[in-house]
Amino acid sequence: MSTASSPYARITDLLSNISNFNVIDTTLREGEQFANAFFSTEQKLKIAKALDDFGVEYIELTSPVASEQSREDNEKICQLGLKCKKLAHIRCHMDDAKVGVETSVDGLSVVIGTSSYLRKFSHGKSMETIYQVAEEVVTFIKSKGKEVRFSSEDSFRSDLVDLLKLYRHVDKLGVNRVGVADTVGCAHPRQVYELIRTLRGVVNCDIECHFHNDTGCAVANAYCALEAGATHIDTCILGIGERNGITPLGGFTARMYVADKAYVTDKYNLHMLRDIENMVADFVEIQIPFNNYITGYCAFTHKAGIHAKAIINNPTTYEILRPEDFGMTRYVSIGHRLTGWNAVKSRCEQLDLHLTDAEIKEITRKIKELADIKPLGIEEVDSLLRVYHTYIESSNYENMTAAANAAGDEIKQKASN
Repeated sequence: MSTASSPYARITDLLSNISNFNVIDTTLREGEQFANAFFSTEQKLKIAKALDDFGVEYIELTSPVASEQSREDNEKICQLGLKCKKLAHIRCHMDDAKVGVETSVDGLSVVIGTSSYLRKFSHGKSMETIYQVAEEVVTFIKSKGKEVRFSSEDSFRSDLVDLLKLYRHVDKLGVNRVGVADTVGCAHPRQVYELIRTLRGVVNCDIECHFHNDTGCAVANAYCALEAGATHIDTCILGIGERNGITPLGGFTARMYVADKAYVTDKYNLHMLRDIENMVADFVEIQIPFNNYITGYCAFTHKAGIHAKAIINNPTTYEILRPEDFGMTRYVSIGHRLTGWNAVKSRCEQLDLHLTDAEIKEITRKIKELADIKPLGIEEVDSLLRVYHTYIESSNYENMTAAANAAGDEIKQKASN
């Protein structure tokens, strides 16, 4: 399906890369900055291999100057024979660059703060000095045959004139990409679109974007960046990273799937997402959130009666994502006071219990009555349906209401025991 045929993809800009983007997953760099993260060498190798199998185009690794162990781990990852490109994150400093070019990575991700906050309270350099250092570092890295991405830090709180001048400068030096970073998560989609659209008219190289999620806009910002002409998006598994993290790989995948399903399903091994997220969640000792994109416990759970009826008839009525495409399954919850008889009927059919619509409506009434006391688990509902079916089949009760009440009493007795 092309984006032109998707009613959910508002693609009117010729610069849009909604169907032509690359993922740079930085779980092994940004993700290491997550509060609970402390990846062992073995864990890093597993994450790198899983991301490569999923199909990301790049993985970004911790700076080789961070520690000796980091440098050794990076080398081991580079020896895995991965299909994706390996990048190492470094400061815009010649000392870092000299170490970086001696490693086995395919490229270096160079970064320096450009906002007044960072220039004053972090590295203390003027914009003029930044121009000079950037030229020195970029030229050196290119002379060693490495891919180069040059990024400003805290881009959305930087002076626009300074920013564009710096990007134009490094673009002329031949960088592969310039990077835009919403380091504090302050940007919103309209700001992102306007900045990336402006930048697209200034540089010829690719544009990479890195969005923090402090205000909940990371996925939307990534999408708008691609609409405006960005080419690469930074992600992390489960969105882990500094503070509230960055654009989650799963959430970004969900958004792009809706924009162009065929492109995303051909590009990535979507069935791997759940296992990758479970693995990293285990490594950093967290639970997958109940409302996590695609893989959360409730992602494909339907409860309201009117929803359940429509879902049974046609899942697309209330699902924009097809769970089967991600190796997931939908669940229609029926053991509660909001349930509808159509959902109960569907469950009876699954259990091969033959009841009339009138009988199903009566047992649905009983389920609602019991669920007013407490929600019923699926095992309790199934047991109730089977007992009711037995009573109806045996004709020991004069009417279906009596059978439903007797079945309910039996289930309550079992529960009390």
